[in-house]
Amino acid sequence: MTITKFTRPQSLEAHDTIGILSTARAIDTEELTTSKTFIESMGYNVIYGATIGARHNQYAGDDDLRRNDLQTMIDNPEIKAIICARGGYGTARILSEMDWSNFKQNPKWILGYSDVTAIHNTLSNMGIMSMHGIMPINVKDDISKKALSDALHIMAGKKSYSLSLPEHPLNHKLNCSGQITGGNLSMIYSLRGTPHDINPKGKILFLEDLDEYLYHIDRMILNLKLGNVLEEVAGIVIGGMSDMNDNTIPYGKTAEEIIAEHVQEHTPLFFGAPFGHFAHNLPVVCGAEINITDKDGHWQMEFTL
Repeated sequence: MTITKFTRPQSLEAHDTIGILSTARAIDTEELTTSKTFIESMGYNVIYGATIGARHNQYAGDDDLRRNDLQTMIDNPEIKAIICARGGYGTARILSEMDWSNFKQNPKWILGYSDVTAIHNTLSNMGIMSMHGIMPINVKDDISKKALSDALHIMAGKKSYSLSLPEHPLNHKLNCSGQITGGNLSMIYSLRGTPHDINPKGKILFLEDLDEYLYHIDRMILNLKLGNVLEEVAGIVIGGMSDMNDNTIPYGKTAEEIIAEHVQEHTPLFFGAPFGHFAHNLPVVCGAEINITDKDGHWQMEFTL
């Protein structure tokens, strides 16, 4: 199904309440102090969900607790936006029994990245915008605070913004436009063939990943190639491919080289975009209309919400 226009969630207003929860790995309140203080300094109230401080093996509580925490926050009209505290693993485990009916009528911003890609894909398939961006566990310094500030300004009503794309020898420097979709490559790969799979046709696909073996990057990109995703998209933007691993016998290529090998020359392709597992993880609004163009020798991703 092709969605012609995505719904933008309600904008934050001064003194609104933002809920912080974890849909994946366990996290303690002490790890959220810096981000909570910063969000409150920007004029918002912060409350923690039941998952913060909860623990069930690696998870922030068992599947039922994590699902109920997310359900409670999306259904609570007093909570105007939701920020996922961290990634890890576990978000996809809670999606099948979620009830999004209230959310569809009154969508609110959900912010997160990495494992939270499972939620972004789900909302994109509903035609609702969400935000891939920095999470509270990452907010530790001025660079990460700036990334969170940028995300909150968009939630508060900013209608357009741009991200700079650096020079890279593997770039296919071609103009392109379309709605943007994507997120963490491993999550996208794991959700292929499910109701939470991406709809790539005519979209700008953005990807990032962390701590993967190089041969597995090839496996995942090959899956997208064999499934015609790389042919159907209008363009591809690659963010951080951070802390990649190799075997004793080297794979022989970087993650970027592996990706470039599978993308046809006629497909716009850009590397080094400012999103991923690092402090300057700038926001990408899933479902936004974007244009990638050359502005006086500098390539830009221009977002319109």
